[in-house]
Amino acid sequence: MVGVAEALNPRSIAVIGASRNPEKIGYVVLKQLLSKFRGKLYPINPSADEILGLKCYKSIMEVPDVVDLAVIAVPADHVIEVIKECGAKGVKAAVVLSSGFAEIGNRELEERLVEEARKGGVRIIGPNCMGIFDPGRGIDMLFVKEELLPRCKPGSIALLSQSGSVGTNMLSMLRRMNLGISTFVSYGNKADVDEADLLDVLADDERTRVITIYLEGVRDGRRLMNAIRRIRKPVVVLKVGRSEAGERAVASHTGSLAGSSRLYIAALRQAGAVIVDSMEELIDASKALSMQPPVMGKRVFIVTNGGGYGIMAVDELERRGMVVPKTPDEIKAVLKKEFPPYYSLENPIDLTANSTPDQYRMVLDILCNSEVCDAILVIPLMGIPNFDPMEVAEVISSMKCKRPVVVSFVSHTEETDKAKEIIEGSGIPVYESPERAARAIYFLYEYGRSYSGRGEADIPHSYRR
Repeated sequence: MVGVAEALNPRSIAVIGASRNPEKIGYVVLKQLLSKFRGKLYPINPSADEILGLKCYKSIMEVPDVVDLAVIAVPADHVIEVIKECGAKGVKAAVVLSSGFAEIGNRELEERLVEEARKGGVRIIGPNCMGIFDPGRGIDMLFVKEELLPRCKPGSIALLSQSGSVGTNMLSMLRRMNLGISTFVSYGNKADVDEADLLDVLADDERTRVITIYLEGVRDGRRLMNAIRRIRKPVVVLKVGRSEAGERAVASHTGSLAGSSRLYIAALRQAGAVIVDSMEELIDASKALSMQPPVMGKRVFIVTNGGGYGIMAVDELERRGMVVPKTPDEIKAVLKKEFPPYYSLENPIDLTANSTPDQYRMVLDILCNSEVCDAILVIPLMGIPNFDPMEVAEVISSMKCKRPVVVSFVSHTEETDKAKEIIEGSGIPVYESPERAARAIYFLYEYGRSYSGRGEADIPHSYRR
């Protein structure tokens, strides 16, 4: 898609409103880009000859080279004139960081902005946004200083957010969980470029495995649903503004109309999106979907040595409509020959505090190679004799499993943190509570549900095992 693709992967960027004042947005953005961006960079400021060692231009029209993307950080009443110049220069896309448009009731100014942009062939991200952060390509428009907002590493999760503050908080959550992103786009009022445009471009981005969307309002529901149907990657959506008061808050935040959330959520789910109810769920779902293939049925087996945690997982799974079936007699017969009589071989399979990593291996090998379940949840209880966390990590990470696997560690020590790194390094997600791990399996099922009836050939190749 012309313009949007250039915005996400530019070869040259002009910062219009670049500043020598370290407290100004135009300074912070220019400094971030200067330290990371590998393409050409042009500061624009009519009152400066040089900023941060770069030659400064009085207008984008003076830049001698082609400019793919303009980042605009000037007052709202100057933005339209800047967009006209961008169009005359042949710039294909602009990120308008400036606020003061529909979010404060100034809808007419925003409509004029879009009209002028279309005349000039410029696609607009924003206004009233934080722009783009792509650690792999060195693009960083976040105007929060790095010491206040440490950046996360490159990865396979794309974040799309109308809200800049929500988006940056999601970045912080991903960083704390040692997860990386392919790209982050804060698009604010989405006067022009919206989720559907971004989905169309990210569909072909080989770095992106999962796309998450924080959504306030929907401008063109049919177009968004069609974009989700076309894309062969998981799309996770947190739709806010579900209450009457929430709808009013959405209108005052980004100038969007929240619409009937109940109808939109039903339509999003029907289109194949995974719907979540909180930021924690948004991140947890993204983590699971970036690591594991979809769950193609409702049957879940739980293996633990802490019975209470197994029960917590069962309650959450059944609350979500998943099924925790009884252990088949033929599997129980095999396990009874190997285990003490006080081990509970029903589902959850509770190996008690006397279990060993080798006993875990035996149970997991049987389940991984059977047809009795669609997913496996492993909840190893640490801090007990003969149960070394590193050995447990080796058992779990070395599994050759036909089914998706999710793990919950409820212990937090230096040793269990190392074990978690080993397990996640093998592509198996680890969560801090049984309930979160159970929800992760449900989200994998929700994505698998969207493929029901399509067959193996339609499951994205990167998810096949």
